[in-house]
Amino acid sequence: MTANLTDKIGVLHGVGPAKIAAYSKLGLHTLGDLLYHFPRAYENRGDVHLLKDAPEDCRTAVVLTVGTEPKSARIRGRMSLLKFRAFDESGVCEITFFNQDYLKNHFVLGSTFRFWGKVQKKRKNYVMTSPESEPYLEDAPLPDLLPVYRLSQGLTPKLVAANVGTVLGAATLLEDPLPDEIRMEERLATLGFALRNIHNPTDYVSLAKAKRRLIFDEFFTFALGLSLTKKQAKQAGAPPCLQNDISPLLRTLPYTLTGAQQRVIDEIRRDMAKNLPMSRIVVGDVGCGKTVCAAAAMLIAVQSGRQAALMAPTEILARQHFADLAPIFEAMGMKTALLIGATTAAEKRKIRAGLAEPDPAKRLCVVIGTQALLSDGVEFAAPGLIVTDEQHRFGVKQRAILSEKNEHAHMLVMSATPIPRSLALALWGDLDLSRIDEMPAGRQRVDTFVVDESYRERLNAFIRKTCAEGGQVYIVCPAVEERDAEIDEVMLSEIGEYAPLPDTRPPMKAAVQYAEELKSTLPDLSVAFVHGAMKSKEKDAVMQDFAAGNVQVLVSTTVIEVGVNVPNASLMIVENAERFGLSQLHQLRGRVGRGKRKSYCVLVSEATGAAGTAAAERLSVMRTTYDGFAIAERDLSLRGPGDFLSGSETDAIRQSGGVKFRLAALCDDTGLLSAAFARARDLITKDPDLTAHPALKATVDRMFTLTADVIS
Repeated sequence: MTANLTDKIGVLHGVGPAKIAAYSKLGLHTLGDLLYHFPRAYENRGDVHLLKDAPEDCRTAVVLTVGTEPKSARIRGRMSLLKFRAFDESGVCEITFFNQDYLKNHFVLGSTFRFWGKVQKKRKNYVMTSPESEPYLEDAPLPDLLPVYRLSQGLTPKLVAANVGTVLGAATLLEDPLPDEIRMEERLATLGFALRNIHNPTDYVSLAKAKRRLIFDEFFTFALGLSLTKKQAKQAGAPPCLQNDISPLLRTLPYTLTGAQQRVIDEIRRDMAKNLPMSRIVVGDVGCGKTVCAAAAMLIAVQSGRQAALMAPTEILARQHFADLAPIFEAMGMKTALLIGATTAAEKRKIRAGLAEPDPAKRLCVVIGTQALLSDGVEFAAPGLIVTDEQHRFGVKQRAILSEKNEHAHMLVMSATPIPRSLALALWGDLDLSRIDEMPAGRQRVDTFVVDESYRERLNAFIRKTCAEGGQVYIVCPAVEERDAEIDEVMLSEIGEYAPLPDTRPPMKAAVQYAEELKSTLPDLSVAFVHGAMKSKEKDAVMQDFAAGNVQVLVSTTVIEVGVNVPNASLMIVENAERFGLSQLHQLRGRVGRGKRKSYCVLVSEATGAAGTAAAERLSVMRTTYDGFAIAERDLSLRGPGDFLSGSETDAIRQSGGVKFRLAALCDDTGLLSAAFARARDLITKDPDLTAHPALKATVDRMFTLTADVIS
């Protein structure tokens, strides 16, 4: 077929309304979407075993010759059974299929197939149930790696692979937007080669080359978009905020500002005094005092006759900010309101009216909320400052939406992710950078220990002791459920220049099952679980119960990594700690030690005895280092930028600012990131509006186009 990548998926043969709806659930609407729906993993069917050597706990490939005629039989009503035997030099395997009588003539006596499935030992023979199969011919070698795609109900692996193959065939003449000189100087594959080999790799080397090219494309396009965004943002028209005396705020504080906080507030003062809109990000460790800097900026805006808004990613965090800031602002005569999804309709109408009030004496000065601030009807009479907290949850798109609602307002964003300066400047290239690299006096250190499974009973006793003394416990697991912990595929993240080594790490702890296990082990304690796959209301309800002390032990995935403030929590346990990056571990450790209780972090890992491995080195750094920026620098050197970019439970890039990345979070090459941003800067210098590169400009526009589904 000949097709345009903007054509709807329904132009594909056999894709009707039901399949269109199924693809839509994955966010796939056009042929271009499908072309860039990359595999999440690959079945390594080229790693063929003899029956006697096949592992029992995971799927594997075996090459067998059909040794008996397939026979079918009816069982239990309409169900049918098809059986035959096949063999290799090491043994005989009984193969069974259910409700697939049509395969009877497929498995001809004496023919050879490559089977893919679980091989189980049964007395002297072996059994396989409903394996996948491919005819095996000596002169027509089968591909080693078969793609595994994300699916939704109504889609099958074969259908998606076939549809992707059709689009690949139609995209052979796809224009490569990357300038040839950049591609050749960076020794990158062509776009056609990359797309073919990300979907249907001929070998690991080709797959690695494809992955490298596509990651470069994402960084390069993102860097170009940031440059254009920053250029458009820096236009005169912002309200100069000259009333910058923050002494009324300082008099309410029970402590003195650190030198770093004072420096950042001075930078904010200078920015807000100009008629160019401020675009500044404040980064710093958990507990370093970013919120006070934001409060100072909000005070400056209101004193200068403008309004201020603070947007947080979750209702629980918005409530925390409101509880902390509203009493202070109200005491200074600044009317403050909370706008979240749970706000009643009547209260929402009142808040919207207060924000749009033309009379300064009656106007609502400050609003704190969630993405409800982006909804229709929320308009500001005198916009002055927009603050977004936990920057990695929002970003370029959301900031653009909020800026459009508050044209020329100053923008301040905050992130609790300490990050190396070079990486921060790349990822937040549309923002000026402020770093709070000094902790307030008296901030307690969280003692950190690394233990293995032999400590399990003592660990359970420590949990019970902590709760008996009135404290609370976080337990973080890397997987949501046990099925997420199975390892029988080569993940795209593992692909490098050479075939990955077998994964010998212990199985992942799963939050749901481990929570149930703890309820039996510690029946006297209140145990709950939370993870990213839960609905927002369910997550918030569990977190509110934990914050209120109704839950003593919270088993979670990394959904609690940021934005959760429970001062009573004093013990953090991280299971399978070797599976987390340093910065992620540091963020998790930052969930405790926020109150007066002596706090501890215990990292559980079987990698403790594997001296010299990268995992053991990371855990050693965590045990001895507490400076978030030092940890981030070490993490960057050990893992590359991917650890900073990957989501806790998603493949979307975190610090991208809301832009959807497909592969960049898998990057382990800092040099590739730096090269992409350097090339983008050079190109923008020569062609500021990309007028000489229309295909590239179109790619950038697609990445940064505002769409209705940005806000969820």
